Amino acid sequence: MVSSPLSAACILLANLSVSSAFAPAGGANRVSSLSLQSNDGSEVSRRGFMENVATASAVIAGASSAFVAPTPAMAYGLSKANDRLAAYGLPPLSKALPNGFSALAEIYGKGANRSPLLVAFGFPLDWVVTLPSQDVNGEDGTIQAGEYARGDTATFFVVPDLKQTDVHAQDKEFFKSALIAAISQKGNNVYQDFKIVKINPVTADDGKYMLVDFKYTLLTGAGFEVERKGCASVTSAADGVQLLWAASIAARYKNKTEGQLRGITESFRCYGSGLNFSADLRPAPEAL
Repeated sequence: MVSSPLSAACILLANLSVSSAFAPAGGANRVSSLSLQSNDGSEVSRRGFMENVATASAVIAGASSAFVAPTPAMAYGLSKANDRLAAYGLPPLSKALPNGFSALAEIYGKGANRSPLLVAFGFPLDWVVTLPSQDVNGEDGTIQAGEYARGDTATFFVVPDLKQTDVHAQDKEFFKSALIAAISQKGNNVYQDFKIVKINPVTADDGKYMLVDFKYTLLTGAGFEVERKGCASVTSAADGVQLLWAASIAARYKNKTEGQLRGITESFRCYGSGLNFSADLRPAPEAL
């Protein structure tokens, strides 16, 4: 049962809009699974009601498509993700993923317009997963997972115009610029008060990653200001800089999602150099 007619309307519209205000700009991604959860029917405080409205408004405001039909899962589940990594001679994702997590290992850049990368990370079992769309012009969209009705998302992003970089040698301004590029793909007027809270260098599976905590205010098309907090993992695989950023409404981050989002970003792995992706790539139009 939903808590009010307005909440019901918001959730319904969110259900019809898989691409949300938290999704990157570009063409509609391909959706592999769909799950929306309703409230438990308990009485909602005025503050909670307004938070629900703000969340749903943010989802609805950024919708770029009316409906995207589900398609079959590709490589979801820890064992399937690890099998795909093993096929490329890469180490498995940690078996110490949080309870209730699935995992994926997907190719970003199957189209001729992008350089291919193998992206892997864990995510909660009940989250929606979207993949890039493919057409004659190449590939569009990105790899993303989320509980969109609540504004919880994890999104892969390739930072434009950056070459291979030692991420451990970079300062907060470098990561601020990279993350602002990731969250502002719909325009610079969708956020304010962005701040890097903390950075922490780690080495995992012979790769360098920088774990980043951040916060900002989302400006929705409905006129709401939604405080959001999140974390990211930034790396430099092949010839570029890549990141996975995950965020939720600040109140949910504090009370529920911080552990989930950290589990997602800490599991993130990205590979490119030295891998033969030929079997997974989409032929260029002239080759068809």
